[in-house]
Amino acid sequence: MIRIFLPYEYRIGRLVRRNNKSTRARIVLSSEKEQISLSFSNHSKNTPIDLNEEKWKKNKIKCAYIPVKEMLANAPGFRSLYSERLIHFEEVYSDIIDRAYLPPKRGPLEENRANLLKKLENVLAGNVITKGETFFLNNDQGMLEFTLLAEGLRKLALLWLLIQNETLLKGSVIFWDEPEANLNPQMVRVVVEILIELQRSGVQVFVATHDYVTLKEFELQRTKEDKILYHSFFRKDERGSVYVSTTSDYHLLDENAILDKYLDLYDREVQKSLGGEPD
Repeated sequence: MIRIFLPYEYRIGRLVRRNNKSTRARIVLSSEKEQISLSFSNHSKNTPIDLNEEKWKKNKIKCAYIPVKEMLANAPGFRSLYSERLIHFEEVYSDIIDRAYLPPKRGPLEENRANLLKKLENVLAGNVITKGETFFLNNDQGMLEFTLLAEGLRKLALLWLLIQNETLLKGSVIFWDEPEANLNPQMVRVVVEILIELQRSGVQVFVATHDYVTLKEFELQRTKEDKILYHSFFRKDERGSVYVSTTSDYHLLDENAILDKYLDLYDREVQKSLGGEPD
């Protein structure tokens, strides 16, 4: 918790929601077999240990968290620096680089995984090669180091690596924070297609987005058999508690700020086309 969120002076109590009195936070994670929890106050300095933590370490789940900022272009030398020096980077960046460096396993690719890689290769116009600690896109132009690529292409290349090296298999989990960031809108369709296919193969997918196009692609591409839920987090007042609305139908979400803004833009465009001044 501390290495991921980096609170000031590494005091975990700073993660508790602020008000004018003492408060506590409780975090619970549950799986089919185990449950782990943390409870701490805004005065806590160190992370309390849960008694089930060791059981969780013995039953690890393959997972990957893709942050908004792409890190593979900065990967050379980062792991050794992070492991030996106290640098102010959230641990998620080190984690995703470690997963990207994993080599593929021996043996032939399953048909489903091969198809996903092929779709990504068509968009990338090539595949990914690692030399030492440097990532390259290998295509008709030759070996292009990631520092020369658009950040959106690097994200697709990262997804290619995670599928190729079997980080994303049945029973694994992927978290992706704003997949649309720095991505050409034309590529959103392919990204959503890949994520839906991963879901169909048994990967649990969590996506956080503010993008109407991304959400609309999920709505258009899903089938009745797909298990997709939409969650909207909101406050009823500025300093109140956080509420969540959950539904399988995107249009039935409460407090859907993304759809509300899209409809507002449409109304203003119609109003302007009719000779009026947009509100």
